[in-house]
Amino acid sequence: MFIQIEVQTRSKIDFQEITALVQQAIDGTGIAEGICFLFCPHTTAGIVLNENWDPAVEADTAMILGRLAPADLPYRHAEGNSPAHVKSILVGSDHFLFIRGGRLQLGTWQGIFFAEFDGPRRRKLWLRVIEDQPSG
Repeated sequence: MFIQIEVQTRSKIDFQEITALVQQAIDGTGIAEGICFLFCPHTTAGIVLNENWDPAVEADTAMILGRLAPADLPYRHAEGNSPAHVKSILVGSDHFLFIRGGRLQLGTWQGIFFAEFDGPRRRKLWLRVIEDQPSG
């Protein structure tokens, strides 16, 4: 089952927890056991699985990504958002997530974050939820 969800980002660099949105989309499928493939179709944003308890983790991640792809390098891309493209490459654009008992299977402190690097914007995420087939 293919599902699209939307996220409105708030700032140039923004990590928004979307765990509840993804779970809500899975709930709507009625699938109890399977896999959710989550994909970000944008070249200046991505998807991150990380700690969702301490917001300092988001700030630290943004700081490190800023050092890895600073704005003051002599980029050749004319739009001026090369650092956002590089950050997107570093964090990635997709994840496979397990579903068991109708619930996302994440670690104790894990959450799913939409990572914006060229905002604020209205962004899309695509989910493909696939039900496990009984063996036998």
